[in-house]
Amino acid sequence: MRVNSMQDLVVDARWLDHPEPLEKILAALANLSPGQRIVFKIHREPYPLYRMLEQNNYNWKLSKQDDGTFEILIWED
Repeated sequence: MRVNSMQDLVVDARWLDHPEPLEKILAALANLSPGQRIVFKIHREPYPLYRMLEQNNYNWKLSKQDDGTFEILIWED
């Protein structure tokens, strides 16, 4: 993973109803600048997102916060 020289784009989709979290992350991915990363926050693990990211050549790393929030860091090589 590269060191990020740009501001991370934070997408907070915690407690939004379906399909809003997916819509928010898709919009963020469409506007992602080269070298920029997304920090996606959601209240449940978004299993379908992982496959979509992999199919579109995005890298991702999952971490679970103490409050139960899932944070997915997303970037392109």
